[in-house]
Amino acid sequence: MSTTAELVIDARCGTGESPVWRADEQALYWVDIPARQLHRLCAADGAHTTWTGPEMLACIAARAGRAGEWIAGMESGLFVIAPQPDGTLATAPVATVAHERHGMRFNDGRCDRQGRFWAGSMLMDMAAARPVGRVYRYQADVNAEAALRLQLDGLIVPNGLAFSPDGRTMYLSDSHPDAQQIWTFDYDVDSGTPHNRRPFVDMKLLPGRPDGAAMDADGCYWICGNDAGLVHRFTPDGRLDRSLAVPVKKPAMCAFGGAGLDTLYVTSIRPGGDLSDQPLAGGVFALRPGVRGLPEPECSF
Repeated sequence: MSTTAELVIDARCGTGESPVWRADEQALYWVDIPARQLHRLCAADGAHTTWTGPEMLACIAARAGRAGEWIAGMESGLFVIAPQPDGTLATAPVATVAHERHGMRFNDGRCDRQGRFWAGSMLMDMAAARPVGRVYRYQADVNAEAALRLQLDGLIVPNGLAFSPDGRTMYLSDSHPDAQQIWTFDYDVDSGTPHNRRPFVDMKLLPGRPDGAAMDADGCYWICGNDAGLVHRFTPDGRLDRSLAVPVKKPAMCAFGGAGLDTLYVTSIRPGGDLSDQPLAGGVFALRPGVRGLPEPECSF
């Protein structure tokens, strides 16, 4: 076990998000939202590849049964994306979204254990602090026009989506400085419906705003403490179990990977201004916390 963060790649992402480990490739994928890029890092030889799309990429999940294809939450909706040899991303629309306001995009997202894709939207002008963020579920058993279904609203920056190992608990946070809350929901695995929303952690009492999250095999919830340079682990009853440091102020999202799913990868944000105290901001880091993660579900549609 090593709780010292190691630099995996000095990627210098503006907003590195949505890391996903592909066991079949032994490779880590993630996105850089403002750069509109999908990144891939091969564990065997360190080969780093990027592809650029037509809109900002925010969250991704591998598409079941279609090697090389992903579902992605972007600016105007959900798309199937596929890396091309020329460094571009081929895109095909899956479902459009009617945002509450101009200047919104998707943010955090992932699949539940049954392969339904969940994604939250946010107003990019965070200073406005408008609660116009929504959380949608995409399910495959309806036509594309009706597939993207609103589930939750009234959020500022939906984040931290995760599902317990048995799939029966859903986690969600609001990472805006005015909110900084994490909630849990009972989750109906048959209908894909969350209910019984209740407080899990009040992050205003702890260092860092709640950002992207991951679940380990023990049922504990890992979430990045943005602005504090920490990744927190909470037990299922909401107790803070440990906090691990990374050498940047803004860790954005974490994911388990590696051959044994025992490496916690952490993407990060490279803000503007003086970075002399955090030159590796925007990089990807690895921690080995002594626990294992779970395979990331693929999107079935």
